[in-house]
Amino acid sequence: MGYLIDFVLHIDDHLVNIVNTFGGSTYLILFAIVFIETGAVILPFLPGDSLLFAAAALAANPAYGLNIWIFSGLFLLAAIAGDSLNFYLGGKAGAALSNHSWFGRLINKDKLAQSEKFFRKHGPLAIFLGRFMPIIRTFVPFTAAGSQFPYRRFIAYNASAAITWVVICCGGGYFFGNIPFVKAHFSAVVLGIIVISLIPAIVGWLKGRSHPQNPNRVPEDD
Repeated sequence: MGYLIDFVLHIDDHLVNIVNTFGGSTYLILFAIVFIETGAVILPFLPGDSLLFAAAALAANPAYGLNIWIFSGLFLLAAIAGDSLNFYLGGKAGAALSNHSWFGRLINKDKLAQSEKFFRKHGPLAIFLGRFMPIIRTFVPFTAAGSQFPYRRFIAYNASAAITWVVICCGGGYFFGNIPFVKAHFSAVVLGIIVISLIPAIVGWLKGRSHPQNPNRVPEDD
């Protein structure tokens, strides 16, 4: 866990090491990280927003020979495909996986419960909003499928959220990641990104404590 925290806070340095070690395979490595972060229900703690920001910042630096368009395309594909896999797992075996004696231990039940509450409150819009909330975004597709939400509607919200997410995170990293102040305080910038992305979840949690929701409430369709 300590290495993971260090990887997130100093992700720019670690990405440089990955590029120097693996060269062009960096594209596939980062694709895999984003895909797993969104598709594997048991690994919601992998970096997402900060990874896109840092990768785009490297792509903006000619010294590394990376292409921002390839990164953007792969990140978009990873986000959509990962969420689709997550949705499939939730639809086919959601309850069974959650209650499985071994696999169930790997699923954070508290975060899953938060995701279910978030989905009940916001309905289909939760699929879009969840993409911008670390950890929650890993559980929303799983929850949506378990709620019998139709995949055709899910993929529409999911694709629009993934496009917006990639444009914001990669655009921010590409245009601002190499500003001297940002480079000198990259760890603080990463923490800022994480804090900002967690604000909706914190606000929702506080509102939930002040105004408890009816657990039997069914989300309204948009």
